[in-house]
Amino acid sequence: MTSRSVLTVSESVEQSEGEGTIIKRCLGEDVTDTVDPFLMLDEFIVNPPTGFPDHPHRGFELVSYILQGTGQHEDFMGHKGKLKTGDVQWLTAGRGIIHCEWSHGEEKAHGLQLWINLAKKEKMQEPSIQEIVAENIPVSSKEGIEVKVIAGEAFGVKSKIRTRTPTLYLHFTMNEGTTLNHPIPQGWNSFVHVLSGKALFGPENKEKLVKSTQTAILSSEGECVKVQNQWSDPCSFILLGGQPLNEPVAQQGPFVMNTEEELFQAMDDYKSCANGFERGRSWQSSFLQSSS
Repeated sequence: MTSRSVLTVSESVEQSEGEGTIIKRCLGEDVTDTVDPFLMLDEFIVNPPTGFPDHPHRGFELVSYILQGTGQHEDFMGHKGKLKTGDVQWLTAGRGIIHCEWSHGEEKAHGLQLWINLAKKEKMQEPSIQEIVAENIPVSSKEGIEVKVIAGEAFGVKSKIRTRTPTLYLHFTMNEGTTLNHPIPQGWNSFVHVLSGKALFGPENKEKLVKSTQTAILSSEGECVKVQNQWSDPCSFILLGGQPLNEPVAQQGPFVMNTEEELFQAMDDYKSCANGFERGRSWQSSFLQSSS
């Protein structure tokens, strides 16, 4: 198989968001066209007793993956609970949801949040949530490489997550001296984010070194991605691939639509608690209630 090459390697940009939360933006709006259907990838650290107070979303999906610690969540549909180390929440915002994410007790939560766009025909569906605890996420290994299959398939195991936009979300850990050639569907866009360690990505003699906290966007040509870990420290990284929607994107903060008119309508619907945001009129998270 022919490996995809690395187009760009970028450093995560650290910033503060919410209340006391540190965000490392790994992927942002400036590369939306290159990585369609992906909109954003953040690596976050939520320090107690803070987080993201009540806020809305419409038109896309949010995937939260807890790498370490515990976080809490609550939304106006009545879902409420905790996400612990290794757990995943796949939230389809659809026509509208208001939710809250915050720390649990004295623990800080470290994880990833990925935004995946929805096709125009999917944007106004009813919101829904899929949650999988760590022990139920498929894991497979071979020849010194382990993979957690959050979405899609790898090493003969499949994820239980239903993806509206076809998506590959894999967490690999490669030991010293290992080489990976993992297929990526033809026509899909893809990128990697290294969580720890370092590795060489790309075809023979054209490899590029990608280190911890760095993100590499891969070319669209090639049947797989080749990865080599030549160092003593294990390399842990996320591989993401998705089928592009090839639709216009109009985005303003937590709303992602196809046109400016739809975007203004989303903001107006949120303010007036209409067309999907009706429950927002009388709902407030227990986090805000306890803070007031």
